[in-house]
Amino acid sequence: MTYREPTNDMETVAIDSVLVADDSIVQRADVVRVCRELGIPRIYEAAHGLEALALLETAAPAVLILDLEMPTMDGPVLLRRLSERGIRAPIILMSSRDRALLRAVYHLGSALGLSMLGITQKPLNRATLARMLHRADSAEAQRDTPHPTAEIGVNDLRAAIEDDLISVHYQPQIDIRTLTVHGVEALARWTHPTLGVIAPDRFIPLAEQSGLIHDLTLKVLHQAIVQALRWSAQDINLRIAVNLSPVLLDRADLFEKIVGLQQSYGIAAERIVIEVTESSLLQNVTEALSALSRLRLRGFGLSLDDYGTGFSSLQQLARIPFSELKIDRSFIRGLCHRESLRIMVRSTVSMANELGLATVAEGVSAEDELHLLQELGCTHAQGWLFAKALPIDELTQWLQQNQIEGTSRSPVPAVRGLCAIRPPVRMLAGREVMELRPPSPDQTSEAIRPFGSHSTTVLDEMSSSQIGPSALLNSSGTFMGDPEIGHDGR
Repeated sequence: MTYREPTNDMETVAIDSVLVADDSIVQRADVVRVCRELGIPRIYEAAHGLEALALLETAAPAVLILDLEMPTMDGPVLLRRLSERGIRAPIILMSSRDRALLRAVYHLGSALGLSMLGITQKPLNRATLARMLHRADSAEAQRDTPHPTAEIGVNDLRAAIEDDLISVHYQPQIDIRTLTVHGVEALARWTHPTLGVIAPDRFIPLAEQSGLIHDLTLKVLHQAIVQALRWSAQDINLRIAVNLSPVLLDRADLFEKIVGLQQSYGIAAERIVIEVTESSLLQNVTEALSALSRLRLRGFGLSLDDYGTGFSSLQQLARIPFSELKIDRSFIRGLCHRESLRIMVRSTVSMANELGLATVAEGVSAEDELHLLQELGCTHAQGWLFAKALPIDELTQWLQQNQIEGTSRSPVPAVRGLCAIRPPVRMLAGREVMELRPPSPDQTSEAIRPFGSHSTTVLDEMSSSQIGPSALLNSSGTFMGDPEIGHDGR
């Protein structure tokens, strides 16, 4: 093989090596050519899966580019073998077959614990490959960044709860019909005095396993209620959503604890939304039905979280008096270019409307997603398109910068204008956001409709690992959204 230095007008990537596995000599040569144009110095070639595995015994390419249809060992079988060998290199799948098949194999790779970078149809699109390889380089840089690895123990967490080191961040929830701020979701955050920020996916499981989740949840609920009362004093009546761990649904005193806290502060129950996941309702049906039904009778909102990811969604809706339906983020990513996702979201929204439930799209991060959700009839959304979860001081600033003049009849801050055409961009809290316009007066009056039969749903914040260029690099096998789609599938 000959190596051609990239010219100055060519985009280059920082990846130092790739393995290209394709039985077609012509197609493989085309991929090799594009990789060389992108400045990749070492390129390994294989005509089928067995040859690729043999090369991986002596070489460690940074990225694998694999064809689906190969003799001797095809793409799906090769993915399984790579998983068995513990290969960590990000993988790009390519094929001339339809996109649905590519996606299916992509998700197979994710389920096997591989780092699936994306999919692309043949012939290979140079810009698409460059974008994927840039993302791989970004993810590699993140993996090379040192992170605190010290173990946190039960005593550390107990002390953090007792010493008020667990803070609450709030992510705004937007009524996308009127583009007004409807509420916030309260999310626990822990900053350790020596280890720094401890990710929720580290301390929440520890709290559940150790029995501290009860105290942690009440601590978050207490802080959220106190903050809601402070907002009320400023004539800002936002609703607050709090997540309820599945472990807590087994407690017979759950109802008394939540209602007792609400009544002790005198806050209206309608301003508190309790989020539960589908999976949590399968563990102790009797206790869950009792506690959730009684909370709903008292006026609390109930949100069915991560809707569509469980196995008994319709059954849960039929037997528990939910007021809100939260559409999982995996249905939102890829919504704009996958007809199947649009059909599922449209059906979910239609069903929710018939049942008198609000719908909230989780993890909205793109303007196109917002516009399509508006067209489909979704009522609410949250995600990084609007704001990430913010500490209270930053949220206060965000609300001040995104509110209309409040009155006793119009207390809800209005987000200044995500319009139908692409809006200008401004800087807010260190990141680009849409420049916003106030809604019309008739829209504002609709936005402050009191809580009732048509209540509203809330959304999870997307964690930082799910946002940005490396969002699809998932070595845990969890589906983080739709894969990168190359060629005419974008």
